[in-house]
Amino acid sequence: MTLQDNTHLKILRDAAKGRYGVIASTSYTVEHMLGLIKAAERRRSPLIIQLFPWSVKFSDGVLVHAAAQAAKQARVPVSVHLDHCQSPELVKQACELPFDSIMVDMSHFDKSENLSKTKELVEYCHARGKATEAEPGRIEGGEDGISDTADLSGAMTTEGEVHDFAASGVDCIAPAFGNVHGKYGRRGVVLEWDRESLEMVRGISSKKNLFLALHGVDHFPDELLQRLVASGISKVNINKDVMVPYYEHLEKNANKIPFTQLLEDGVEAVAKAAEHLMDVIGSSGKV
Repeated sequence: MTLQDNTHLKILRDAAKGRYGVIASTSYTVEHMLGLIKAAERRRSPLIIQLFPWSVKFSDGVLVHAAAQAAKQARVPVSVHLDHCQSPELVKQACELPFDSIMVDMSHFDKSENLSKTKELVEYCHARGKATEAEPGRIEGGEDGISDTADLSGAMTTEGEVHDFAASGVDCIAPAFGNVHGKYGRRGVVLEWDRESLEMVRGISSKKNLFLALHGVDHFPDELLQRLVASGISKVNINKDVMVPYYEHLEKNANKIPFTQLLEDGVEAVAKAAEHLMDVIGSSGKV
């Protein structure tokens, strides 16, 4: 696959042009993948199936191949993305797997090393037809399935970083503007999306064909998601908002119904949660 044929980039280009968002939902199991695709097909929506590095290591790539096959069989555009790949060695390993896109997340290094490693890995991925995402600044918190970075302090994305990362050739950036991986705590969601420097992010990204990804979505109000998408976000990372209904289903029904029904109903729980989000961010009916 070449970058010109890359499904992930086509999905993001269409979303940016149409001013809607596309959910990039974390999948840990085949049931999650099936539920997401069921939602996308019912809603006629594009979809990004997102895997963490854990999936590559835990399954020796088997879950990646499962996601790629599910995407191939889907009746709507679906791409497979590796989120928060924090090891240069694993990025290169992932290039040999059927990912459409890889997040070369070097944000746990200092600013200069983040940029230099990102540039090097973007070139490596592009040469192999993989789209790329990076994180200028640093988003606080951590998630189940990536390296433990919860103890690292966050750092807001600056104007200089946006210019530098745009020049690196990366296709998509995940800006840090008060968003958090995981729980937001007592203060709740406090974003700085309207501050001057984030206005600058939108301005630069639109001129450089640089797509914007929203990380740290955890029970955001529908109106906030819609406002962020309207302001230029194309890729909306989802985890708990889809996984919690699935967990609740398992807790309620495990050992109480046939196992096959447990799996099928779990797929449906994922699908219903994903469908709601597709409606909210405007991707329903776009394909």
